[in-house]
Amino acid sequence: MRLPLPQFNRSDRHANHIAEVIETSTCEILAQCLEPEDLSFPSMPPFGSWIRSVDEESGNQVYAVVYYATTMPIDSVHRAVALGLSLQDLREEQPQIFAMLKTEFRAVIVGFEQPADTRFSNERVYQYLPPRPPQVHQAVYRCEAEAIIKFTEQLDFLRTLLSVNSAPVDSLTAAAIREVYQLRKADRQWLIKAGRTLSVLLKDDYDRLRFILSQIHP
Repeated sequence: MRLPLPQFNRSDRHANHIAEVIETSTCEILAQCLEPEDLSFPSMPPFGSWIRSVDEESGNQVYAVVYYATTMPIDSVHRAVALGLSLQDLREEQPQIFAMLKTEFRAVIVGFEQPADTRFSNERVYQYLPPRPPQVHQAVYRCEAEAIIKFTEQLDFLRTLLSVNSAPVDSLTAAAIREVYQLRKADRQWLIKAGRTLSVLLKDDYDRLRFILSQIHP
C-alpha cells in the first residue's frame, strides 16, 4: 500500500516548489519530489542544479547543489521490472506504475542567506555551512536565477563542492559552474574568475583542474 507525501492543491503551490525534505544533516539534505497531477514521473532536478529551502526557526534561506537523484520503488519489496512499453503505453496499460515509484535527490549545502533585521537593511549571504540545515518536511524549491546570481558573486562555494565525498566532485563542480555561467548570460569575466579560483584550489593537481575546465563550454 502506498504511503505518499501529503499532497496539496497544485494551484496553491509555488511554481518552484518541487520537493520536501525527508532526511537532513549538517552538510546535505535528502528530498523527495512531489508528485505531479498527471500520469508522469516527478520532475527530477538536474545534476549540478541549485535548490533552496528554509530553516523556519532561524529564517535562514539555505542553498544547496544537487549531486545525486534516483527514481525507485516506494518500498524494498516490489522492484521495477522491464516491461518493454513506451511512456504513453505505460499511461494507458499500466497506470498504477506511477503510484509505485518515488523520485528522491541529495543536495550538498553550500551556504545560506540570513533574513534582513533591524541592524541590517539587506539580507546577508554566507558561503559556509549554516548553524542548522532545513528540517524534515520543509519545502524545497528550485532556485530563481536572481538568487543564484546573487549567491555566486563570491566563489567560496567551489571549495565545498570539491570536498564532497559521495559524488563525482569534478563533474559536479563543472555542472554547477555551467549553470551559473548560463544564468549570467555568458558572463566571461565571471567565468575567468571561477577558473582562477579553481586553479588556486587545485594548484597541486593540474590534471583535475584540466578535467573540470574541459567540461565547461564558454
